[in-house]
Amino acid sequence: MASDNLANLAKVGQLKAEPASQSEFDGLVRSGRARLIDARNKGLAIESRFDLAYNASHSLALAALRWHGYRSENRYLVFQVLEQTAGLSTGVWRVFATAHQKRNLAEYEGHVDVEDRLVLDLIESAKILLATVEGFGAIDS
Repeated sequence: MASDNLANLAKVGQLKAEPASQSEFDGLVRSGRARLIDARNKGLAIESRFDLAYNASHSLALAALRWHGYRSENRYLVFQVLEQTAGLSTGVWRVFATAHQKRNLAEYEGHVDVEDRLVLDLIESAKILLATVEGFGAIDS
């Protein structure tokens, strides 16, 4: 069912089908893991921790999508398809959706409004996603 949904998104141009690459997947997971570790550093500014946790989450969500053989140019879409790519609940991807919205406000409008609770929720959701993608098997070549 998941691959049907992803294939349909590819048909309408929302995703691009592209052979998965083990080295790309591994690099995205490695990047996500490193950023997630740094996001837990309470000595950093909350904005820095948010950026690190958001980018870790995006890297891991993209890894899940790439493992399935798809790519997206839409940052938000990699979070929207997490139910199909990683089996994550709606509640988890909603944390990513909220973070994405906050990230866009900061990035494009200079409005930084990040609270500790969001950063903690984002870190916890990213940890769930990390555990999930680390459990994926090797990419079939």
